[in-house]
Amino acid sequence: MSNDIKKTLSSEPQEKNKRIIIVEDDRDFRESLVESLALAGFDVTGVETALEFYQHIAMRSYILAILDLGLPDQNGFVLAEYIRNNTDMRIIVLTAQASLESRVNAYQAGADIYLLKPVDFSELEASIYSILGRLDEQRSRKPENSLLKQAVTQKDEPQWTLLRSKTTLTTPDGDTIKLSPKEYDLIELLASYHSSVVSRRDLLKALDYKDDKLGNRSLDVLIHRLRQKKGSGDVGIPIKTVHGSGYSFSEPILIK
Repeated sequence: MSNDIKKTLSSEPQEKNKRIIIVEDDRDFRESLVESLALAGFDVTGVETALEFYQHIAMRSYILAILDLGLPDQNGFVLAEYIRNNTDMRIIVLTAQASLESRVNAYQAGADIYLLKPVDFSELEASIYSILGRLDEQRSRKPENSLLKQAVTQKDEPQWTLLRSKTTLTTPDGDTIKLSPKEYDLIELLASYHSSVVSRRDLLKALDYKDDKLGNRSLDVLIHRLRQKKGSGDVGIPIKTVHGSGYSFSEPILIK
């Protein structure tokens, strides 16, 4: 296990919303990232392999993972998929792989942001704060969602339930569908508008996708992936396309 595992500005443990884990096999680059982010006020852990990553997340929770794709023991896309399916961490891919195919595969695997090496630290820091800012916006919508909860609970029919603490969606039949952080963000945004239409442009902005060909493609992939997820009763997630306008969640939904 690496000797440069963790550097922080304080000996006291910090809150989860400051904890970042970096998976990077280039020791010099990893140490540079750890040092820079620690100086910016984050609680940073640096590891060399996917195995070390799994060992650390078994002992401690993190809000964000920064991943290299070319790891010595596991493909970075596989690691991103694991994070998406088993944790609520956000993902920044930081790699030298510049191809469009690599970018698309990373977003399909669950990446929130894709950055190329060498990266300017100011861009990396801005990307981190963009993700954290979006999480803060979600928390700030809680009063609005509480009103939505009151309105929906007045209905007698079974309903969909979005559970914040577990990042899951429950069908009206009681089946649980696991969501990636990005999938959760999309469902929560649609649910907060309560059957109203959310434009593609608003979705792209809220999900941190650029309003370009790649960004729109990533949004299409995300929505397609959600529509493929079903409960055991073959009940699909009711994301409705309103042609020329955007998308809506077409059935009653409760956010807890």
